[in-house]
This record gives sequence, structure tokens and C-alpha cells, in this order.
Amino acid sequence: MNPYAIQFLGIGIKWYSLFILIGIVIAWIFVQSDAKKFGIQKDFLTNLIFWAVIVGIIGARAYYVIFKWEYYSTHLNEIWHIWEGGLAIHGGLITGAIVVIFYCRKYKVSPLRMMDIAAPYLLFAQAIGRWGNFFNGEAYGVATTYHKLKAMKIIPEFVIYGMNIDGVYYTPTFYYESLWCLLGFIIILLIRKLKYIRLGQQIGTYLMWYSIGRFFIESLRTDSLMIGYFKAAQIASIILFVIGLVMVLLQMRKPKLEMLYNTEEQIEIVNF
Repeated sequence: MNPYAIQFLGIGIKWYSLFILIGIVIAWIFVQSDAKKFGIQKDFLTNLIFWAVIVGIIGARAYYVIFKWEYYSTHLNEIWHIWEGGLAIHGGLITGAIVVIFYCRKYKVSPLRMMDIAAPYLLFAQAIGRWGNFFNGEAYGVATTYHKLKAMKIIPEFVIYGMNIDGVYYTPTFYYESLWCLLGFIIILLIRKLKYIRLGQQIGTYLMWYSIGRFFIESLRTDSLMIGYFKAAQIASIILFVIGLVMVLLQMRKPKLEMLYNTEEQIEIVNF
């Protein structure tokens, strides 16, 4: 699988970078569209997304480098080579969320509303971004056979052949995660239509949904970041699932008409 989408005069753009960029741009467009419904101004949102994406990418890379420090400590010049892969989504989620919380509080916008607005589109961006791993030949699982992959019916032929690396077929865990994220995207959009959905419940659902899928998919992967004998992504998934569950349950305990997502009474007007 050729990792380069474009090569010209010795300069190349990798599919990995391209798919991440496409995911970010699409999510950006949809978030801006939804934010207008709540009176959130474009300048505020553009600055917020810009810093959340920049800090999120830095956090995702830092998270990965920390867990791979034994390698990067002797290859310091490669720390910035993010186009070659090595972005840990959990690091990006943590640092991106910190930016959203502080920036929204500064301009008196509900952080929960902003995160709820972004929740489904974040999953959609992740579904797209995972295809960068496919072209990079990474984020796959244990060795398997062509016939086992073919028997699953849901895996396209080109994905099966793409998972033939050096003569060995591997489990396309990137593909499973992409499908899981896409399904979660649809589910949260449906949840959003509920009359009494409260602020924080969409982002809470996102945390639970993604964590469940990532926990089980991670068990199939062979390139996991480790904390001792445990996979870091599985530990992070457990923590984030609990956080998401607590968020959803706490909001459910509030009065029926309090902090509703779909109500004009909760609209924020930003004076940016």
C-alpha cells in the first residue's frame, strides 16, 4: 500500500495526514453549522476549534512519544514526524477538552454545550482519520487468513488485500474502529433529537460509546502502547467510560426541564 497520496519534485503528502485533515475540516464545517443555532459567533468558534485542534494534535503526539520514550529518547529528531503516524487519540481528547473548557469559560459559553455540539462530528472525524492508518500500514491486529477475513462479509476486498503485509494477512482493526465510530456518529445524532436530552449527555455518550469499542478492538491490536503489562488504551477507555457514565447519570437526576440541549432558553449569545 502506497502511503503517499501526492508526490511531486521530491515532496510528498501522505494519506495519513490527508485523512486527518479531511476529518478535521468536515467536523469543523458541521460544528459551525450547528453552533449557529445557539447564537455562537463564528469568530469565537473558529478560534476555539483552531486552538483545540493544534493543542489536541500536540497532546496526541506527546502522549504517544511518552509511551514510546525508550525509542524517541535516542531519535529526538523524529518526535515531530507526525506524518509518519503516532498520534494517540486519548492524548488528543484530554488536551483538546482542556482547551474547550478554559476557552468557553473565558467567554461565558457552556463547555458542555460546545462538547455536545462536537460529539457526533468528532466520531465522524475519527472514522475518516482511521483510514490514514490503513495506508500507513499500521493499527492492525493479529495475524489471520484471507478466508477468515472474507468470511466476515463486512470487509471490502481492497481492505483484505491491503492487510496483506509481507505475505501475511492481518486483522483490520482500523476498519473495525472506523465502522464503530461511524455507527456512534449516527446514534448520537438520533439521541440529539430526543426532546428531553440534557447538556452533557451527548459528550457522555460519546465517551462511553468510543471507550467500549476501543477497549475490545484494542485487545486485537499488536502495536499497543503499554503501561507495564496492560494496554494504555484499555486503561484510558475504562476511565473515560466511567467519566461518561457519571456525566449521563448526573444529568438524568436533574429536573426534567433543566439544562436541556434542545431549547431556546439555553441559548448562549457570545460577545466576542
